[in-house]
Amino acid sequence: MENIEISPIVDTRCRIGENPLWHPDEGCLYWVDIPSGTLLRFYPATQHHEIVYESEEAIGGFTVQESGELLLFGARGAVYLWDGGEIKNVVDELARERDSRFNDVIADPQGRVFCGTMSSDSHAGRLYRLDTDGTIHVVLEDVGTSNGMGFTPDGRGFYHTDTRRHSIFLYDYDRTTGEISNRRVFVTVKEEGRPDGMTVDREGYVWSALWEGGCIVRYSPNGQEQEKIRLPANKVTSLSFGGTDYDHLYITTAGGENRTAEGKGAGALFHLKTTTGGTPEFRSGIPTR
Repeated sequence: MENIEISPIVDTRCRIGENPLWHPDEGCLYWVDIPSGTLLRFYPATQHHEIVYESEEAIGGFTVQESGELLLFGARGAVYLWDGGEIKNVVDELARERDSRFNDVIADPQGRVFCGTMSSDSHAGRLYRLDTDGTIHVVLEDVGTSNGMGFTPDGRGFYHTDTRRHSIFLYDYDRTTGEISNRRVFVTVKEEGRPDGMTVDREGYVWSALWEGGCIVRYSPNGQEQEKIRLPANKVTSLSFGGTDYDHLYITTAGGENRTAEGKGAGALFHLKTTTGGTPEFRSGIPTR
């Protein structure tokens, strides 16, 4: 599939489009443009897309709460609830992240949220876990750029991407406690771009978006490359399954402010119908009242 070129389904020009996430209650896909603090929404049934929220600060990622609202993770370690335009602070900030921001997040099977931060001039990035009692804990220190995450189908493994280290790591995962341990390299990208966002399909294969690689790659559960699909955008940022049967893959890209350098589809949202679909993402259960 290396020679397939797919076209944008929504021709936005996001600076850093990220965190595509299907909302099954609404039958639509949400995603963000990180630096502009913009939350976007797309309805495949009508082909309608719109900007639904604009923040004064960056939005690094979000989850869908059990009750259907969106939990947004932003600058300075702030977390807030978005409910149809209404905003409510959940975490005002993290003192250790005042010069950083959240980057990529994922809810786990118990409703916790793993949420990573960017490296800054003063410190390396970190991976946190926001628990369902509202407490937040540092899970990993010394992370270059905390990025895409996912879980193995048996619920015993946790994937975490460190873009600056060009690697996706695999950990043992304890569903009861949320603890991760026994880090090992799942895959290292040496020649073409760096791994960014990721997702896991229903067969347990890992799909990774390659920043500055212009493609998405599907890896077998033992880390062997199986497929590579090219996009007309140099900076491919993330991907996620959606649709009624979760057999549609939605892909975000960056660089929309400079398509001459970054590709004719830079910043757009792409779509691919797959033969091996995914599964619904877990929902967060973080207290907000």
